[in-house]
Parts: sequence; C-alpha cells; structure tokens
Amino acid sequence: MSHDPLAGLLRSFNLTTMAGMYAATLQTAEADHWGYRKFLQHLCESEAEERRQRRVARLLKQSGLPDGKNLGNLDESLLSAKVRRQLPTLLDGGFVERGENLLAFGLPGRGKTHLVAALGRELILRHGLPVLFTPTFKLVQQLLTAKKALKLEAALKKLDRYAVVVLDDIGYVQQDREEMEVLFTFLAERYERRSVMITSNLVFSKWDQIFKDPLTTMAAIDRLVHHATILEFDGESVRAQKAKSRQIA
Repeated sequence: MSHDPLAGLLRSFNLTTMAGMYAATLQTAEADHWGYRKFLQHLCESEAEERRQRRVARLLKQSGLPDGKNLGNLDESLLSAKVRRQLPTLLDGGFVERGENLLAFGLPGRGKTHLVAALGRELILRHGLPVLFTPTFKLVQQLLTAKKALKLEAALKKLDRYAVVVLDDIGYVQQDREEMEVLFTFLAERYERRSVMITSNLVFSKWDQIFKDPLTTMAAIDRLVHHATILEFDGESVRAQKAKSRQIA
C-alpha cells in the first residue's frame, strides 16, 4: 500500500497531507463502504484544512502581534457600551475588504492596544488576512531609512502585502519634517485600498504635534477618517484598575 502509485502522484503534486493519509483513509473507506465522492472529499478537505492551519501559523509569526493580547483575555466589561456594540461587526472583517480604517483614541492604559491587537489576531485566525503590528516610531524609522537608500517605493510595496497595518501609539511620534513626510506618504499610499488601524493618545486637534504642518495634518486626518470606524476609550486606566485589585487582594 505504501508504494501505491496514486500516493506518489499526490506527493508529486505537492498534496502532502492527502499523500500522507491516503493509505489509512483508503482502508477506512473500503471497510465502511464509502463512495468515491466521500473518499475524495475527505482527502481534499483534510488537505485544505492543513494548508489553512499552516498559512495561519505563518501569518501569526510574521504579524509582530504582541503575545498575551488576544480576544480570550480581553475584559469587555472595561470597554464602553458603544465599543462593545461595534466589536462583532469589526470581527466580521468587512471593513478590511472595503479598505476602511479603524482609529482608537484614549489616554494611556485604557485598553486600545489590547483591543486592536486582539482584533488583528482574529482577522488572521478567522479570515486568513495578513496583518502587521508595529509601533509607529519603528515603521517611520524603517521608511526613513528606505528613503535615504532610495528604496522607499520597494518598502511601501512590501507593506502593501498586508491587508491591515496596525500603527500603535501614533501620538508618541514627534517627527521632524522628513519623518513626517514618509508617514504621510505611507498613509496616502494605502488610502481607499488597504486598511490601517491606529491607536493614539492624542485627539485630532493635537495631531499638528505629529505632522507639524497644518495642511499636512489636515490632509492626513481627511484620508484616515474618510472611511473609518472611530473607537473612544474613555474609561479608567486598565493598569490602574489592576493595581487596585492587587491592593484589595
């Protein structure tokens, strides 16, 4: 059975899961009187599921998503009622298909990063979408380095492979003009095509601290909010609540 020519053909077609389970599945199919259709469907479904799992594992590894910030340990009771209502729709992933953005605002410690990281992980697990999570300052420095090496276009093209790029803590970026320009170029490049998810401790009225120039600030905000869901995190600091719980314990 191990030398069955059909198993060899499956391997030559790179259908490794089907090839590996072919002999055992054939025995089961013959014993239980499966028809050819059921036998073939079982092999194909197993191959498809194995490939899906490998793809998800690869996407998670490449994503840069922080460990420990997932949907399972997200305390939804700490979120506002409005954010809780919006979460199921966001998990459906339709906003990514439409190239829309997600903007999360609030003071530090309110759970913005946890929510967008958990959402990014679910977009990979549920929909197989490529997601990149990165601190904003890190992405800006990478783009600036690429620009100085005359490779900015290639760097942007590489980022375009990701259906979603999560820019964490955009409010902490205090750029000079060159840094501001590459960030704006990145946002403009993805406008209406690819999604960005952004966390910020600065409201829009203070984004001139990021982009310096009022016209550039206005243009950046206009592109981001044109097709966007805005989440506001205005509760008590999650870290402060955990500290109080430890003291009470």
